[in-house]
Amino acid sequence: MILVDWQIHDRIKRGFIGVEPFDEKFIQPNSLDIRLGNHFVWYDECDEVIDPYNGESITSNVSEKVSDYIDIYPGMFVLAETFESIRLPDDIVATIEGKSSIARFGITLHQTGGWIDAGFSGTITLEIYNANQRPVRLYAGMPIGQLVFYPTERASKPYGSKGDAKYFNQKNATLSRYYKNSRQENSKLDNLNTEEH
Repeated sequence: MILVDWQIHDRIKRGFIGVEPFDEKFIQPNSLDIRLGNHFVWYDECDEVIDPYNGESITSNVSEKVSDYIDIYPGMFVLAETFESIRLPDDIVATIEGKSSIARFGITLHQTGGWIDAGFSGTITLEIYNANQRPVRLYAGMPIGQLVFYPTERASKPYGSKGDAKYFNQKNATLSRYYKNSRQENSKLDNLNTEEH
Protein backbone atom coordinates (compact mmCIF):
# COMPACT_ATOMS: atom_id res chain seq x y z
CA MET A 1 0.00 0.00 0.00
CA ILE A 2 1.15 3.55 -0.77
CA LEU A 3 0.22 6.43 1.51
CA VAL A 4 -2.13 8.94 -0.12
CA ASP A 5 -2.27 12.70 0.39
CA TRP A 6 -4.33 12.85 3.59
CA GLN A 7 -2.34 9.99 5.14
CA ILE A 8 0.97 11.73 4.34
CA HIS A 9 -0.33 14.97 5.84
CA ASP A 10 -1.64 13.21 8.93
CA ARG A 11 1.59 11.29 9.63
CA ILE A 12 3.74 14.37 9.19
CA LYS A 13 1.51 16.59 11.32
CA ARG A 14 1.43 13.98 14.11
CA GLY A 15 5.21 13.55 13.95
CA PHE A 16 5.32 9.94 12.73
CA ILE A 17 7.17 11.07 9.57
CA GLY A 18 9.62 13.93 9.98
CA VAL A 19 10.05 16.46 7.16
CA GLU A 20 12.03 19.65 7.86
CA PRO A 21 11.10 22.13 6.58
CA PHE A 22 7.56 20.98 5.77
CA ASP A 23 5.17 22.81 3.45
CA GLU A 24 1.84 21.09 2.85
CA LYS A 25 1.54 22.62 -0.64
CA PHE A 26 4.09 20.01 -1.78
CA ILE A 27 1.80 17.08 -0.96
CA GLN A 28 0.67 15.30 -4.13
CA PRO A 29 -2.07 12.62 -4.42
CA ASN A 30 0.41 9.78 -3.75
CA SER A 31 3.69 11.48 -2.86
CA LEU A 32 5.46 14.46 -1.35
CA ASP A 33 7.48 16.76 -3.59
CA ILE A 34 11.03 17.25 -2.37
CA ARG A 35 13.31 20.13 -3.29
CA LEU A 36 16.92 20.43 -4.39
CA GLY A 37 19.41 21.67 -1.81
CA ASN A 38 22.40 23.89 -2.56
CA HIS A 39 25.36 21.53 -1.94
CA PHE A 40 26.84 19.75 -4.98
CA VAL A 41 29.74 17.29 -5.35
CA TRP A 42 31.19 15.75 -8.50
CA TYR A 43 34.24 13.81 -9.66
CA ASP A 44 36.78 15.65 -11.78
CA GLU A 45 37.75 14.01 -15.04
CA CYS A 46 40.93 11.94 -14.58
CA ASP A 47 42.25 8.41 -15.09
CA GLU A 48 42.50 7.52 -11.40
CA VAL A 49 40.45 4.43 -10.60
CA ILE A 50 37.89 4.70 -7.82
CA ASP A 51 38.41 1.69 -5.56
CA PRO A 52 35.26 1.10 -3.44
CA TYR A 53 37.42 -0.25 -0.57
CA ASN A 54 39.86 2.68 -0.62
CA GLY A 55 38.44 5.79 1.06
CA GLU A 56 41.22 7.98 -0.29
CA SER A 57 40.44 7.05 -3.90
CA ILE A 58 36.76 7.85 -3.27
CA THR A 59 37.50 11.33 -1.95
CA SER A 60 40.33 12.38 -4.30
CA ASN A 61 39.85 14.47 -7.44
CA VAL A 62 36.48 15.69 -6.21
CA SER A 63 35.00 19.16 -6.58
CA GLU A 64 32.18 20.65 -4.56
CA LYS A 65 30.30 23.89 -4.26
CA VAL A 66 27.47 25.54 -2.42
CA SER A 67 25.43 27.52 -4.91
CA ASP A 68 21.95 28.70 -5.85
CA TYR A 69 22.18 26.66 -9.06
CA ILE A 70 24.30 24.18 -10.96
CA ASP A 71 24.71 23.58 -14.69
CA ILE A 72 24.86 19.86 -15.41
CA TYR A 73 26.55 19.09 -18.72
CA PRO A 74 25.78 16.13 -20.98
CA GLY A 75 27.12 12.92 -19.42
CA MET A 76 27.89 14.67 -16.13
CA PHE A 77 27.25 12.92 -12.81
CA VAL A 78 26.63 15.06 -9.73
CA LEU A 79 25.78 14.26 -6.13
CA ALA A 80 23.39 16.74 -4.57
CA GLU A 81 21.40 17.02 -1.37
CA THR A 82 17.71 17.44 -0.79
CA PHE A 83 16.60 20.69 0.81
CA GLU A 84 14.39 18.73 3.17
CA SER A 85 15.70 16.48 5.90
CA ILE A 86 13.48 13.48 6.60
CA ARG A 87 12.99 11.02 9.43
CA LEU A 88 11.19 7.72 8.91
CA PRO A 89 9.71 5.58 11.70
CA ASP A 90 10.43 1.86 11.97
CA ASP A 91 7.30 0.91 9.99
CA ILE A 92 7.48 3.16 6.89
CA VAL A 93 9.92 2.96 3.98
CA ALA A 94 10.17 5.45 1.13
CA THR A 95 11.43 5.72 -2.41
CA ILE A 96 12.50 8.86 -4.18
CA GLU A 97 11.40 9.26 -7.77
CA GLY A 98 12.17 11.98 -10.30
CA LYS A 99 9.49 14.43 -11.32
CA SER A 100 8.27 13.90 -14.87
CA SER A 101 8.90 17.52 -15.87
CA ILE A 102 12.55 17.24 -14.79
CA ALA A 103 12.97 13.83 -16.45
CA ARG A 104 11.88 15.41 -19.74
CA PHE A 105 15.09 17.44 -19.66
CA GLY A 106 17.06 14.16 -19.55
CA ILE A 107 17.80 14.45 -15.83
CA THR A 108 17.73 11.34 -13.63
CA LEU A 109 17.72 11.76 -9.85
CA HIS A 110 19.16 8.44 -8.79
CA GLN A 111 21.14 5.66 -10.41
CA THR A 112 20.05 2.86 -8.09
CA GLY A 113 19.98 4.54 -4.69
CA GLY A 114 16.31 5.51 -4.54
CA TRP A 115 15.39 3.30 -1.57
CA ILE A 116 15.12 4.80 1.93
CA ASP A 117 14.94 2.29 4.80
CA ALA A 118 12.64 2.45 7.79
CA GLY A 119 14.43 4.33 10.56
CA PHE A 120 16.48 6.56 8.21
CA SER A 121 17.10 10.16 9.24
CA GLY A 122 18.87 12.95 7.35
CA THR A 123 18.96 14.63 3.98
CA ILE A 124 18.85 12.41 0.90
CA THR A 125 21.84 12.35 -1.44
CA LEU A 126 20.68 12.53 -5.05
CA GLU A 127 22.70 10.83 -7.81
CA ILE A 128 21.95 13.20 -10.69
CA TYR A 129 22.86 12.39 -14.28
CA ASN A 130 22.26 14.38 -17.49
CA ALA A 131 21.36 12.16 -20.46
CA ASN A 132 20.49 15.17 -22.62
CA GLN A 133 22.60 16.56 -25.47
CA ARG A 134 22.52 19.99 -23.84
CA PRO A 135 23.45 21.33 -20.40
CA VAL A 136 20.59 21.68 -17.93
CA ARG A 137 20.50 24.24 -15.13
CA LEU A 138 19.01 23.13 -11.83
CA TYR A 139 18.15 25.61 -9.07
CA ALA A 140 18.38 25.09 -5.33
CA GLY A 141 14.87 25.11 -3.89
CA MET A 142 13.15 23.80 -7.01
CA PRO A 143 10.90 20.73 -6.57
CA ILE A 144 12.99 18.04 -8.23
CA GLY A 145 11.66 14.72 -6.96
CA GLN A 146 8.92 13.07 -4.99
CA LEU A 147 8.92 10.77 -1.99
CA VAL A 148 6.57 7.81 -2.03
CA PHE A 149 5.82 6.26 1.38
CA TYR A 150 5.02 2.59 2.02
CA PRO A 151 3.76 1.31 5.40
CA THR A 152 5.38 -1.98 6.44
CA GLU A 153 5.58 -4.26 9.43
CA ARG A 154 7.83 -2.82 12.13
CA ALA A 155 11.51 -3.45 11.40
CA SER A 156 13.27 -5.26 14.25
CA LYS A 157 16.45 -3.29 13.44
CA PRO A 158 15.53 0.06 11.85
CA TYR A 159 18.25 1.79 9.84
CA GLY A 160 19.37 4.12 12.61
CA SER A 161 19.81 1.29 15.12
CA LYS A 162 22.13 -0.74 12.89
CA GLY A 163 25.82 -0.59 13.72
CA ASP A 164 26.71 -0.20 10.04
CA ALA A 165 24.27 2.62 9.16
CA LYS A 166 26.80 4.63 7.15
CA TYR A 167 24.46 7.45 6.12
CA PHE A 168 22.35 7.93 9.25
CA ASN A 169 21.82 11.65 10.01
CA GLN A 170 23.80 12.61 6.90
CA LYS A 171 23.80 16.26 5.84
CA ASN A 172 24.93 17.64 2.49
CA ALA A 173 25.69 15.65 -0.65
CA THR A 174 27.57 12.62 0.69
CA LEU A 175 30.16 10.60 -1.19
CA SER A 176 30.06 6.81 -1.03
CA ARG A 177 31.13 5.26 2.25
CA TYR A 178 31.41 1.78 0.76
CA TYR A 179 35.00 1.58 2.00
CA LYS A 180 33.58 1.07 5.51
CA ASN A 181 32.38 -2.38 4.44
CA SER A 182 34.49 -5.41 5.22
CA ARG A 183 36.23 -7.22 2.36
CA GLN A 184 36.04 -10.55 4.22
CA GLU A 185 32.99 -11.81 2.36
CA ASN A 186 34.55 -10.87 -0.97
CA SER A 187 37.79 -12.57 0.07
CA LYS A 188 35.85 -15.80 0.62
CA LEU A 189 34.44 -15.48 -2.88
CA ASP A 190 37.92 -14.76 -4.29
CA ASN A 191 39.27 -17.87 -2.53
CA LEU A 192 36.42 -19.95 -3.94
CA ASN A 193 37.12 -18.73 -7.46
CA THR A 194 40.86 -19.47 -7.04
CA GLU A 195 40.14 -23.00 -5.83
CA GLU A 196 37.93 -23.70 -8.83
CA HIS A 197 40.67 -22.78 -11.34
